[in-house]
Amino acid sequence: MSSMLYYALSFVVALAILIAVHEFGHYWVARRLGVKVLRFSIGFGKPLFSWRSKNGETEYVLAAIPLGGYVRMLDEREGEVKAEELDRAFNRKPLSTRVAVVSAGPLFNFLFAIFALWIMYMSGVNGMKPVVGTVLPDTPAAIAGIQKNDVILAVAGETVPTWQSARLALFEAALRGEKVDIRLQTTTGTTVNSKLDTGVLEKPIDASVLFERLGLESWSPPALLGEIAPGKPADLAGLREGDLILMVNGKPIDGWLDWVRIVRAHPGEALTTRFLRNGVEQETQLLPIASKTGDEAIGKVGVALGEQAIEEYRALGVVVQYGPIEALQTGIVKTWDMSVLMLRVLGRMVTGDASLKNISGPLSIAEMAGKTASRGWLSFLSFLAMVSVSLGVLNLLPVPVLDGGHLLYYLIEFVTGKEVSERVMAVGQQIGISLLLALMGLAFFNDLSRIFG
Repeated sequence: MSSMLYYALSFVVALAILIAVHEFGHYWVARRLGVKVLRFSIGFGKPLFSWRSKNGETEYVLAAIPLGGYVRMLDEREGEVKAEELDRAFNRKPLSTRVAVVSAGPLFNFLFAIFALWIMYMSGVNGMKPVVGTVLPDTPAAIAGIQKNDVILAVAGETVPTWQSARLALFEAALRGEKVDIRLQTTTGTTVNSKLDTGVLEKPIDASVLFERLGLESWSPPALLGEIAPGKPADLAGLREGDLILMVNGKPIDGWLDWVRIVRAHPGEALTTRFLRNGVEQETQLLPIASKTGDEAIGKVGVALGEQAIEEYRALGVVVQYGPIEALQTGIVKTWDMSVLMLRVLGRMVTGDASLKNISGPLSIAEMAGKTASRGWLSFLSFLAMVSVSLGVLNLLPVPVLDGGHLLYYLIEFVTGKEVSERVMAVGQQIGISLLLALMGLAFFNDLSRIFG
């Protein structure tokens, strides 16, 4: 199966699960509070499959366009309602019932995220120990005294067992623009405290280049060569398994990732490569072949990472695993933290302190869905939890058309004592649709910029 098809299928599966969770929240609470549900649909457009409940009053639909879903309830504003069923119409229900039904969709997204994270942390979450690789000179990390091979133990008082948790904590600090406390373990085993000034970073903050701006790189195994493909550039240049790459074009090589970056960036260009073999330094000319990846040409030389380097890399792997109670607590805390972070990012984007590039579109989400699915069900579950939180937060924004927009109307009704007029709701709907189209356009633009630029 091609990667594009696999990504697309993973994306559809992820959407179907999360939409079903969201709409089930509306459906379940509506039924429990006496609202008649006419249709529960996953997807829009022409129904592919449909069936009715035993009593015949609810139609369940799987539709052709898997980009959303809806629950249609009995409502006088959408059609005539029989006199004997007026008490089951949504618009006739008290304000508290309507608030509960509308809030239930986002709430179920948050509950799903907590459940997914609970399963993950009971099963064990794999990660890499946050060991520092290169520290670039004259950067915030260098000024803070962070050195190569230091281990980041905590950021702002929060323990960070993996690089992922360290990145998240540093991104939050960067959004606040503060000097953040960093606890480090040095190569001598001693623990030291440092302050990393994120306030000097150029605005707006872009998560994709945050570490580059801070001057930090994660640890990379040494550029120790493993299997050499016969007839490929590395073989033709005389490189052999066990060679350690030291320099390229006079620039010292700081690990395998550094070596890979240089090779990829120079397709068809001769690279003067200095390496160590059996304690003796030697030099050769290496000519990476150009390989097409989409519209981009990258350099390849036909060599794998050496087994010893792989073992060093594996040694840094950690598994974060908790018992049922602690895993549940962690799931709740992580869901809350992700929700707050997302709101903070959205707020900073409005003020210009966070980059609009932090918004991912459907192409990026589909790619992430495919990649996480290919790594196993726990990785895919982590992705589902993250997107479920995003859906919950976005749907609670006070934008007409979204659940948060309806809750805003209900708040006005609570304060004024009367319902918002249909004319105001119609205007709000137009505004909401315009805002959503603008957001979707920006997300697509970011995706296309990433792919082509």
